[in-house]
Amino acid sequence: MFIDYHTHHARCGHAVGSLEEYVQKGIEIGLAQIGLSDHMPLLHVDPATYYPEMAMPMEELPRYVEECLALKEKYKGQIDVRVGLEGDYIEGQEEKIETIIHAYPFDYVIGSVHFLGEWDITDFRQTHGWEGKNRMKVYEQYYDAVAKAAATGLYDYIGHIDVIKRFGYKPEEDVTHLENAALEAVKRHGMAIELNASGLRMPVEEMFPSRRMLEYAKQLSIPITIGSDAHQPERLGQYLDQARAVLKDVGFSQLATFERRKLVLVDF
Repeated sequence: MFIDYHTHHARCGHAVGSLEEYVQKGIEIGLAQIGLSDHMPLLHVDPATYYPEMAMPMEELPRYVEECLALKEKYKGQIDVRVGLEGDYIEGQEEKIETIIHAYPFDYVIGSVHFLGEWDITDFRQTHGWEGKNRMKVYEQYYDAVAKAAATGLYDYIGHIDVIKRFGYKPEEDVTHLENAALEAVKRHGMAIELNASGLRMPVEEMFPSRRMLEYAKQLSIPITIGSDAHQPERLGQYLDQARAVLKDVGFSQLATFERRKLVLVDF
């Protein structure tokens, strides 16, 4: 079973390619399922005054879902299109997030932490945010947010669970206890995680999560899905061969797929 559940397209502003180009690329490379999972509109900052090209405008959200559903129907029999959303967890915005999620027939919603307050720790334009900060305290804040996201019940799986390491900023102290606590929160609330292969093309040069975290997730029997986090059609499926090999080496034999917010495990 060859799947890719994490993709972005032109509506979000920092990716290229239409949804249909992604679907066609998925057919070309032999995907059985493609998950369309663009970024939820910004809720806690003003898109007009914040950094540009962060997420789709709110008025585009219904058009996005309509197009996903149309493509699902158009390419039925060639590829299984799953309609998703990468829904930022923003503390204090849970009701707004819930309203968005329940308004549309999503197959799955990824719970990702990008923001600590108004600082997007995954944005290359905002790495100056690390200046003068105690890195351990930033990591503590980040993993606390991941645990809170898991506890909301709003999401199906946690995206790139250790993405805080993306640009290579790491504390000198050991963060194993923080990573483990986040995984334990995921387990406690019956969620899955993803193996996000895009870290291999980031400064950290390591998938999200690390092999050590994957091994602990396996120990906890946490379901896992897989995604390239492609921001252009040419990167669809990128590094997923390596990702599947790592998963098999760790002991995983099934991947989590989602349909109408229900988890279905498939052999790979």
